[in-house]
Amino acid sequence: QAPIKATCEDMSCKTGFPEDVHSAVVSRSVHGGQPLLNVRFRTCDGNKKIHFGSSEPEDFRVSEDGVVYAERSFQLSAEPTEFVVSAQDKETQQEWQMRVKLTPEPAFTGALEKDQKKIEEIIFPWQQYKHSSPLKRQKRDWVIPPINLPENSKGPFPQELVRIRSDRDKSLSLRYSVTGPGADQPPTGIFIINPISGQLSVTKPLDREQIASFHLRAHAVDVNGNQVENPIDIVINVIDMNDNRPEFLHQVWNGTVPEGSKPGTYVMTVTAIDADDPNAQNGMLRYRILSQAPSSPSPNMFTINNETGDIITVAAGLDREKVQQYTLIIQATDMEGNPTYGLSNTATAVIAVTDVNDNPPEFTAMTFYGEVPENRVDVIVANLTVTDKDQPHTSAWNAMYRMTGGDPTGRFTILTDPNSNDGLVTVVKPIDFETNRMFVLTVAAENQVPLAKGIQHPPQSTATVSITVIDVNESPYFVPNPKLVRQEEGLMAGSTLTTFTAQDPDRYMQQTSLRYSKLSDPANWLKIDPINGQITTTAVLDRESIYVQNNMYNATFLASDNGIPPMSGTGTLQIYLLDINDNAPQVHPKEATTCETLQPNAINITAVDPDIDPNAGPFAFELPDTPASIKRNWTIVRISGDHAQLSLRIRFLEAGIYDVPIVITDSGNPHASSTSLLKVKVCQCDLNGDCTDVDRIVGAGLGTGAIIAILLCIIILLILVLMFVVWMKRRDKERQAKQLLIDPEDDVRDNILKYDEEGGGEEDQDYDLSQLQQPDTVEPDAIKPVGIRRLDERPIHAEPQYPVRSAAPHPGDIGDFINEGLKAADNDPTAPPYDSLLVFDYEGSGSTAGSLSSLNSSSSGGEQDYDYLNDWGPRFKKLADMYGGGDD
Repeated sequence: QAPIKATCEDMSCKTGFPEDVHSAVVSRSVHGGQPLLNVRFRTCDGNKKIHFGSSEPEDFRVSEDGVVYAERSFQLSAEPTEFVVSAQDKETQQEWQMRVKLTPEPAFTGALEKDQKKIEEIIFPWQQYKHSSPLKRQKRDWVIPPINLPENSKGPFPQELVRIRSDRDKSLSLRYSVTGPGADQPPTGIFIINPISGQLSVTKPLDREQIASFHLRAHAVDVNGNQVENPIDIVINVIDMNDNRPEFLHQVWNGTVPEGSKPGTYVMTVTAIDADDPNAQNGMLRYRILSQAPSSPSPNMFTINNETGDIITVAAGLDREKVQQYTLIIQATDMEGNPTYGLSNTATAVIAVTDVNDNPPEFTAMTFYGEVPENRVDVIVANLTVTDKDQPHTSAWNAMYRMTGGDPTGRFTILTDPNSNDGLVTVVKPIDFETNRMFVLTVAAENQVPLAKGIQHPPQSTATVSITVIDVNESPYFVPNPKLVRQEEGLMAGSTLTTFTAQDPDRYMQQTSLRYSKLSDPANWLKIDPINGQITTTAVLDRESIYVQNNMYNATFLASDNGIPPMSGTGTLQIYLLDINDNAPQVHPKEATTCETLQPNAINITAVDPDIDPNAGPFAFELPDTPASIKRNWTIVRISGDHAQLSLRIRFLEAGIYDVPIVITDSGNPHASSTSLLKVKVCQCDLNGDCTDVDRIVGAGLGTGAIIAILLCIIILLILVLMFVVWMKRRDKERQAKQLLIDPEDDVRDNILKYDEEGGGEEDQDYDLSQLQQPDTVEPDAIKPVGIRRLDERPIHAEPQYPVRSAAPHPGDIGDFINEGLKAADNDPTAPPYDSLLVFDYEGSGSTAGSLSSLNSSSSGGEQDYDYLNDWGPRFKKLADMYGGGDD
């Protein structure tokens, strides 16, 4: 720290610098604009304007208030730096000078602590001048140079820094205090001051990485708390110590560089940070490469910028096919890389050498061989293998194949297998063995991307592919196919139609002649000779057949050889049938209706002929001469080539059904004619011409269609009636079955059988349900044989007055009757301890089991032997103890 001392004990005033040489200790690293110290200049006349200057204006600048600033950033040398500060009165041009000596701060804490032993004083600034009145004080603010305090000091604490005092402490009792962060504000208690002596001390070690500087304000007050001095600002800079190692942002750095890169190619940048002051040597880092693995082809393939951390190549020879990755150990050292005082740390840089296309594909053989059966497509006939040293499955490794010769018709193509990079020679067009028995192809292989510049290898590799075509048994083929034959219909059976033969393309195979057979003949009109292929008719050819479409009849034949395996081919024979006049015209429709009066009574008819022109219309219509009644009652008029109109000739014709013969003649040569019967229904008509006596006409005669429709309706009605009767009977059966079903819980007999566990054996099954239904009709006990009486049965004695159930039915009489019986039994003094329910629920006699009713009787318990209960298991042992234990 620079010694700062201002004393005003001498009351005489002298303008100028208080000292000729001013020494100050500053940081070794100086930054542009950084305040370094405050020069003190006394002026007795407060109105003088002083201008300060520096002998080294490029390095130092002095402001109007006397603060010296650094003009640029630089490092102080170990020797003190000296320059001259001048002060000039702007009015009188009088000039004063003072030499300033700057000493860099020591590098070790010990030296700093030694300097701290000399405690400096900071006196509140003041200025006095003489006036007509007594002496008065003129105060102005001074810039106090900062106090530099090293971090991580080892004490002892509290450690004294400076002494703050006022020159009025001789006449007044003053109290000193400091305020600001580090004193009375968080973090509190770091700096303390002796209120009497003004001694400012630090209480613990400081950490620049937490707080780099403290700004305090010193106060001086009297004992009454009145301010006697203006507060002064005190800046305490924490001097950085090299207590932090450099830290890389990543422990492992990954970068890439293309193979074959020239020296000076940028690869990557590694970065480390240091928590120490980056403007001081403690935070100035330097990088270097400690090691490179592998060390081929050179141990120094890369270098690093020691300040920026940029890694670049310095040697040629990067080859991915030889070395795919380099691992560098990078060291960062502070103190500008000083190996003695600097702290270091390391990181790993992994540099992957990326592939470029510096190796073309090369065929593994000069000639490849393959074979393919003729007429086969989409068949791989040969695999072309290549080698490429570039990285697999990249554009520099993927091969593309093309044919440069030997396939003028384009029957082959070459595909690339994406996994193996092989070339697959594939047939895309059929090959005929009889035409080409062998192909010799010239192929070339190259990469998807061109070779890198400067590569001496040829860009592609070439080879030949020899492909042999294998002869196979081919199917015979008909010539021509289809074959068209024009023939008039009506050709009689057994006539020769044509010869339809096939050819076998296998000229180099030893085979017998072809065999022919019929494959498709819808009308079964034809047959073919199996040897020579001659086709003859087996029936008359009819153009009007349903198997003829648009005058064309199609038949398919088969030609087979005896090769291995046998092959066959099909051919289609198309017979175009020419029409002859072999069909007479007919009337349409066959039935018509007209009125019995003359008007309106016209019937439109049409002539139809299966033949075609010129053997069809126009047609001639006429009525026959016999019988004579036809022409007497009817007349026919032709209205067009295919249509005519039939009407009554007489005024009235009795209603009924009449068969009217009509002679129709076509225009063929020779003509063909026929007499067609038209069934005409004559009926009474209303004003609209509609028949009104249909019933009478139907009675006279119904058509076949009408009779069939009536029969169908009757059958459907009978079926519906039968289904309804069956459904009703099934419904009655289901209803009766539901009435017979009784819930098992409500079945009295089932309840008796289910809960019959009270002894008696088989004899208990012989019970009488009438005991529950008519208790008053039970037979007297006297008539029962004595030998079958049960031990717990009621003895014979005079009957007590028990209630008698009325014979009249009542919904609730059974329950009332049982309750009254219970009351009577309970009031009978002579009755044994039997449940009255046993009287009405008699279950038979002769049971070997005793009655459980005695369990409720305390008078008869001593007469029973209950020891047998012990033999029934642990569950009955308690009962044996309760009833067989005597008085206990």
